[in-house]
Amino acid sequence: MLRMFNTINGQVEQISKPENGSWLCLSEPTDVELATVAQETGIDLADLRAPLDDEERSRVDVEDDYTMIIVDIPTVEERGGRDWYETIPLSIIVTQNMIITVCMQDTPVLHPFMEGTIRGFNTYMKTRFILQILYRNATMYLRYLRIIDRESDKLELKLRHSMQNKEILMLLELSKTLVYFTTSLKSNEIVMEKLTTLARIKQYPEDEDLLEDVITENKQAIEMANIYSGVLANMTDAFASIVSNNLNNVMRIFTIISISLSIPTLIFSMYGMNFDGSMMGMPLTDKPWGFIIVVVISIALAVLVTWFLTRSKMFK
Repeated sequence: MLRMFNTINGQVEQISKPENGSWLCLSEPTDVELATVAQETGIDLADLRAPLDDEERSRVDVEDDYTMIIVDIPTVEERGGRDWYETIPLSIIVTQNMIITVCMQDTPVLHPFMEGTIRGFNTYMKTRFILQILYRNATMYLRYLRIIDRESDKLELKLRHSMQNKEILMLLELSKTLVYFTTSLKSNEIVMEKLTTLARIKQYPEDEDLLEDVITENKQAIEMANIYSGVLANMTDAFASIVSNNLNNVMRIFTIISISLSIPTLIFSMYGMNFDGSMMGMPLTDKPWGFIIVVVISIALAVLVTWFLTRSKMFK
């Protein structure tokens, strides 16, 4: 989808054809739209296609007529009725007359700019526009990180009462998301450092505070991602130990039951053997209540062995 915007009388309005100082937004673009923009702006078609590869790395490329900035932005994907978070590339291409953004999805990072709800946003102020996109991107990371933290708290409560594979797999998925977030944020930080020294991108005094805010927000997002990642790693290790301990407890119970039941089995098997001669007769076989007495003795011995094993240090 190709949408074009321009700031007219302080308001962001959608336009039908590109103008000087306008913003061209490509979201899930078709080949025809990419070819059209490449022809009208002189941008290499390969550079326009670059952010459509989800494995594209964050970087800054300086060409003769334009500068391309690629950063990773967070996105939400619905799988199995749940929201999962990942990162995708966003390209910001700055030419002499306009600015172009290219993304494989219609990202919410850019929606406030289209709606004109960002204070001080003007399409012709390209440097400020870039910083505002980066600031909005960092705040989106922080927002999603807080959501992930709340999800991990809910999983912790569930795992305290049930150790099902579903919850553990969800915990591992959140851990993987945090690794992706941390990697993307660090790559974005490198891009920001390069932007501060790039002569092609003009640095205006009124944008210095915004640049500091962008760097601060990005660093805060990196710290939060590292903290949450460490917490989830410790939580995963703790629950793995709990699962292992629960398995040991179950095996302990089954071992005690098995040993206890072997006592009556041994006694009954001995009385079930056939012996020749009266001298080899088993005790109590000639008594009227012999069978009941043998059963009672077997049960008593089994109970005694169970009591002893449950208190033995070998089974604790």
